Amino acid sequence: MMNDANEISHHTMLYGFIGENAGQSSLCATMNKLFKANNKNAMMIPMNIREDDFYYTLVNMKKSHVNGALLAREYTKSVVEILDDASEIVKSSGVCDMVVRDGQKLFGDLVFPSALVSVLKKREVKKIALIGINGYAKAFSLAADGLEVSYFYDDLEALMQFVLQMQRQNADVNRIAEGMSVEFGGYDAVLDFSDFESLDMVRSLGGLNLDMKGKKEPSVLKARAEELGVSYIGFDAMLEEMTQEIFRFLQEKRHLEDDKSDMKF
Repeated sequence: MMNDANEISHHTMLYGFIGENAGQSSLCATMNKLFKANNKNAMMIPMNIREDDFYYTLVNMKKSHVNGALLAREYTKSVVEILDDASEIVKSSGVCDMVVRDGQKLFGDLVFPSALVSVLKKREVKKIALIGINGYAKAFSLAADGLEVSYFYDDLEALMQFVLQMQRQNADVNRIAEGMSVEFGGYDAVLDFSDFESLDMVRSLGGLNLDMKGKKEPSVLKARAEELGVSYIGFDAMLEEMTQEIFRFLQEKRHLEDDKSDMKF
C-alpha cells in the first residue's frame, strides 16, 4: 500500500493525468485517496502538457515507467492515432480518455461516459436531452442503456446521420439553433456536448444540467443555468464517480495486480 508519506518506489504503479492545466484539478488527489483506501501501491500525478508536446509524451510512455494516463478533454481525439489497440467504444466514438501501457504497447478506453451514467442513475435521472454530435456524445449514447435520450443539434441532417450511426431506431431528434425558443423543462437532465457559443435560445433547463467543462473553463451551459437559476454540474463535481470508474477499469484490466498476463481489452 502507499505509505503515509505517499512516496513512490520502483514497485509503485504510476499514472498520469495529462492536460494543458492538469495541475488545477483535484482529480489526482481524489484518485490517490482511493488508491490508499484500497491498499494499492499506485499513484496518479498531474502532467501539464502543451499541445505541441502531447504526441511525444504519449509515444515516449511506451518505454517509460508510467503505466498509463487519464487524458483531459482537449487530448481525447488526438490520442487515438497513437494507440496500438482500443476498446470497441473508442473505435466507435473516435475518442479515448484512458490509456494504459502493457509492455511497449498502449491500449485505449473510455471511462467518462460510464462515470456520467453513474452520476445520472444516482440521481434517478431517466429522461435526458443531449446537445451535440461529437465523439463524447457518441460514447454517451452507446453507454446510455436504460435511459431515454432525446437528441438536439443545429444541423438536422447531421443529427439524423448521427442517430443512424448510433443505431438508435425511432430516436427523438430535434433542432436547436439561434433565434429559436427551446424548452428543456420536461427533461430530468440536459447534457451539453456541443461547441455552441451561446444557449440563449434555451428558455428552460432540466432539473440537472451537465457538461465536461472544468471549473476554470468557460461554459455556456453553466452561464445559462445561472441565468435561469437552476442546477449545473461540471467535470470537477463528478470526480468521485470518475475516480471510482478509473479504479474499476484498472482492476478489471488487472493493472493494479502483479500478474497482468490475462489483461483484457
